[in-house]
Amino acid sequence: MVMKQPPTSNLQKPRASRVDIAARAAGVLVGTACGDALGVPYEFAPKVQIAPSMRGGGMGPYRAGEWSDDTQLAVALAEVAVTGANLQSKASLDNVAERMLRWLKAGATDVDSQTRVILQGALDDETDRSPAHKVAASAAYFHKRTGRSAGNGILPRAGVLGLTRVHSRQLTSEAARAVSCLTHPDPLAGDAVVLWAEAVRYAVTAPAGSTWAGRINIEGGIDLLPLHRQKQWRQWVEEALERYFAPPSDNTYVVSAFQAALGAIAATALEEVPLKRAFAQATSRAVQAGGDTDTVAAAVGALMGAVVGASNIPPEWVKKIHGWPGLRATDLHDMGAGIAIAGIVGQKAMAQALAGEIDLEGDK
Repeated sequence: MVMKQPPTSNLQKPRASRVDIAARAAGVLVGTACGDALGVPYEFAPKVQIAPSMRGGGMGPYRAGEWSDDTQLAVALAEVAVTGANLQSKASLDNVAERMLRWLKAGATDVDSQTRVILQGALDDETDRSPAHKVAASAAYFHKRTGRSAGNGILPRAGVLGLTRVHSRQLTSEAARAVSCLTHPDPLAGDAVVLWAEAVRYAVTAPAGSTWAGRINIEGGIDLLPLHRQKQWRQWVEEALERYFAPPSDNTYVVSAFQAALGAIAATALEEVPLKRAFAQATSRAVQAGGDTDTVAAAVGALMGAVVGASNIPPEWVKKIHGWPGLRATDLHDMGAGIAIAGIVGQKAMAQALAGEIDLEGDK
């Protein structure tokens, strides 16, 4: 496991080929959904020591293999990101916010309490403000009233954000912060998303010859955080990387969820689990730790999907996953790869490719 990433230019050419980037990026949303569906039956239930299975149920209740709100909101974000749009722009943030609001109005189930209150507040806003302004204003009011807007629900969306600009650490972190602030204005929530998104970006662009554990670099994004919080985050990361790390019993807080997810991955790396078993082992560990199992396992799945690629996620899990808005694994596979490629070629070229006007396959 890579512990530190040497200082680099904020704008850099990806180290992997476009084919390798697309193959790993294809695993991010598929991995998110697999971790999510694996964790659904065990959410806030007694811990299990046996291997978890995608048997459905949970807080939805969900059908076997069905993903929850964690992947649903990641998909809503991905639908904007796959166009290659700049997620920091007002238009893109409005687009993301509008999709989230439509999702809630359509009868979303099992929505975490923070997200539900914030989105409902935006729906109740009768002013002529833009969708993003309404959501951000509702989130700001929630934070002011409760002092608690660092829930873990934002973490599974970090996988998508890590794919949006794989050539740039800085642009990736800026997009992560902008989208996070829509619903989770607490700076620690933004920090966690920046770190996880950068880890996904790093994994997707790592050289082809690297081991799977060598593609994991959580500490590499700490320099992207405000200086006065870097020491604390370094401590939190180091705690989670300890061999005998005990995951927090309450992982609904974004920092504890981050540590629980990282701890599950680190333990799998320390055991030198083979590539073909690494994804299943890490996500299963996340579920066995208990608590908010679907959210933590979804975050693990996003990063591990980037690390091992779609082809190394258990095929029996991939066949089972499905969910809102009527998608299957193939849709998530293509969307993940598309987000990464769109960020490389640009919004205009991606639009031309989607319209069949140009062929991106020619440039590997």
